Amino acid sequence: MSFKKETPLANAVFWAARKGNLALLQLLLNSGRVDADCRDSYGTTALMVASYSGHYECVKELIMQGADINYQRETGSTALFFASQQGHHDVVKLLFEFGASTEFQTKVCNRADSRNSFILQDGATPLFLAAQEGHVTVIRQLLSSGAKVNQTREDGTAPLWMAAQMGHGEVVKVLLLRGADRDADRQDGSTALFKAALKGHSGVIEELLKFSPSLGLLKNGSTALHAAVLSGNLQSVLLLLGANADPTLPNKNNELPADLTKNDRILKVLCPKILNGHS
Repeated sequence: MSFKKETPLANAVFWAARKGNLALLQLLLNSGRVDADCRDSYGTTALMVASYSGHYECVKELIMQGADINYQRETGSTALFFASQQGHHDVVKLLFEFGASTEFQTKVCNRADSRNSFILQDGATPLFLAAQEGHVTVIRQLLSSGAKVNQTREDGTAPLWMAAQMGHGEVVKVLLLRGADRDADRQDGSTALFKAALKGHSGVIEELLKFSPSLGLLKNGSTALHAAVLSGNLQSVLLLLGANADPTLPNKNNELPADLTKNDRILKVLCPKILNGHS
């Protein structure tokens, strides 16, 4: 039997799970008057709350009291999502020891949730959330436990793309070494390299270039060099030119990368390449 969070005892369980008050949590669960899987109107369980907060002993107690590790709240999230999002690698390890699955994705849900900490509702996975937040240790755990490195959100965004956007160079490196598709594009046609270039994340660009990603025209009608020029980051431009990105290749609007900037330092490195001919 499940209890709504709004009942006093269930509310106390949630409070104990959130605060890490193990003694109170044990007292409540051992009373026999409240279920370990009590949940609120969104389907959030005490195990999810404890996992999000990183309270290892509370997570363990709830599991031992019979909490459903793979229960999905309304948005599709499980306890593993919350532990992964917050980078609680010890909790992630514990959840896997008791059978947590990496197969779930968040669902599109039209119901508004005022608790913004409880997460994406668009086909994200625990790996995607960990990549977004830069939690390298958790990412290694997830991949070792069967998470699919190229599984995307509904808009085609892969963990690698998200890590590149956020500037998480070490995450990008780990994902690439574990088989991430360097040229995977999302629905807007952008790749991880394009996004890293647009954001000026030179360290991420360096990691991606080690795996020879496409430097040509992408499905979005532009190139990574165009994106780097738009970012105004000279180092990003130099890295791409050093990898033989073509400054004479126009975008879908027939613009060269040099047409997109008035930055003298960037123009100085682009124009000689154009005048001398790209080789």
